Amino acid sequence: MDLEDIMLNEDQFDSLDKHTQWGIDFLERYAKFVKERIEIEQNYAKQLRNLVKKYCPKRSSKDEEPRFTSCIAFFNILNELNDYAGQREVVAEEMAHRVFGELMRYAHDLKTERKMHLQEGRKAQQYLDMCWKQMDNSKKKFERECREAEKAQQSYERLDNDTNATKADVEKAKQQLNLRTHMADENKNEYAAQLQNFNGEQHKHFYVVIPQIYKQLQEMDERRTIKLSECYRGFADSERKVIPIISKCLEGMILAAKSVDERRDSQMVVDSFKSGFEPPGDFPFEDYSQHIYRTISDGTISASKQDSGKVDAKSTVGKAKGKLWLFGKKPKPQSPPLTPTSLFTSSTPNGSQFLTFSIEPVHYCMNEIKTGKPRIPSFRSLKRGWSVKMGPALEDFSHLPPEQRRKKLQQRIDELNRELQKESDQKDALNKMKDVYEKNPQMGDPGSLQPKLAETMNNIDRLRMEIHKNEAWLSEVEGKTGGRGDRRHSSDINHLVTQGRESPEGSYTDDANQEVRGPPQQHSHHSEFDDEFEDDDPLPAIGHCKAIYPFDGHNEGTLAMKEGEVLYIIEEDKGDGWTRARRQNGEEGYVPTSYIDVTLEKNSKGS
Repeated sequence: MDLEDIMLNEDQFDSLDKHTQWGIDFLERYAKFVKERIEIEQNYAKQLRNLVKKYCPKRSSKDEEPRFTSCIAFFNILNELNDYAGQREVVAEEMAHRVFGELMRYAHDLKTERKMHLQEGRKAQQYLDMCWKQMDNSKKKFERECREAEKAQQSYERLDNDTNATKADVEKAKQQLNLRTHMADENKNEYAAQLQNFNGEQHKHFYVVIPQIYKQLQEMDERRTIKLSECYRGFADSERKVIPIISKCLEGMILAAKSVDERRDSQMVVDSFKSGFEPPGDFPFEDYSQHIYRTISDGTISASKQDSGKVDAKSTVGKAKGKLWLFGKKPKPQSPPLTPTSLFTSSTPNGSQFLTFSIEPVHYCMNEIKTGKPRIPSFRSLKRGWSVKMGPALEDFSHLPPEQRRKKLQQRIDELNRELQKESDQKDALNKMKDVYEKNPQMGDPGSLQPKLAETMNNIDRLRMEIHKNEAWLSEVEGKTGGRGDRRHSSDINHLVTQGRESPEGSYTDDANQEVRGPPQQHSHHSEFDDEFEDDDPLPAIGHCKAIYPFDGHNEGTLAMKEGEVLYIIEEDKGDGWTRARRQNGEEGYVPTSYIDVTLEKNSKGS
């Protein structure tokens, strides 16, 4: 901007007025653009969150939590998308605070400053116009007085040359001439003073006042341009700051996609719908012609009747299985239902007993299958093995399978031991305080601690009794589970009978009366039951891990952890996205593999 050129043209002031107004309008237009961009980011983040909320599972209980790797990967992607939406909100907040808010404040200040400078310019112009008017008035007055003085001089000369004019007229004309001449001189001096004053103010106006105002307007416009540049940079920085976190969210989505294991999902489906029933056997040949060609003596007939009384267990079972199909029409039993205990024993003429089946036991088993309420295995059972669904929990956990009962009892014993240790520490503290009171009576009365001490002793006795009782139950369970190796060699007949207690998904039925009990020498536990529940011996650590993200661990079987916490790895990820870990205090549980950084020991890899 050339100030010298603007000084020479007074009309340029209006041009600067329009230019500065255009600059403010452009600033407000850019602020409006940023505001609309913020609204787009907010709406985008809101729509993303609604999308995530729409497709997230609505879990009524943690047992319904899906465990398919494809589902887990999709839910991890939803979580990452939710974090991505949060970053879009961060971009909107950053733009609103750093760009839009700053632009609006600066636009307001800019309007105020521009108004002040324009008012100063208008005041300077008005003052110069006033000086010019005063100078012009004095000039016109001086010009008028000069003309009057010339007329007075002409009148005086005419009367002075006129012989007929009286002396009084000549004298009067002379006085009028002197008066006009004097007034003309005064107006001349006033005009000269006003002219000098106007020239000075005009010089000051064009060389001092107006250049200063124009310079201030120039600086204001340059600051506006600089502010726009800073806002452009802040607009881009708001987006660039969240790029690392957004990249992390996208990497999480890629890791979730890589964690999908089709074989594990297929195995889950197989385990979910595996019924445990054997396929039906072959249909036996039924010979109806034996009644036609029967020509044997009475003794032979009686012998044949005796032989026919011995039913082959395999053929009978195969026949029963052929007639009773799970999805066929249920036939009406021809004989009253038998008790479960009648399925096993059958006497021979020599007094020996052997295990046998008739069609009625198969009726009994199939009736239990058909009439029982179908159980749909939960997704959680696919992750932790088959779940046990029982009635109200008993104090000794006798409603649970042996291995789960042992774990529950051990957990309760550990809790009772912790409470006992706490009560013992409290008793020691009370005894020490009592000794201090006895040595220094002014500090307190030792007798005041006696009720609390007695209550603590009662609690200790109660806890010891509870521990002893639970240890007895634990010993009973461990004694029973010690003979599981013998039960693995149960016969096929006993294996079929014991399925009456187990449900198709591997859980126990709610009614304990439906359990089929055999002779004392036989064991009623299914061999698959022992395979599912293994001894809970402490596993060796095969490595360690560091938590990248915090995990609350509200679900049963999981382990809560804080960000940066170091844990021991005792079991690697089997492809389901979970790793088994242990704290230094011995607490174990499953943690998400994507939440930790795993380091396995080379000498323990694959142990």
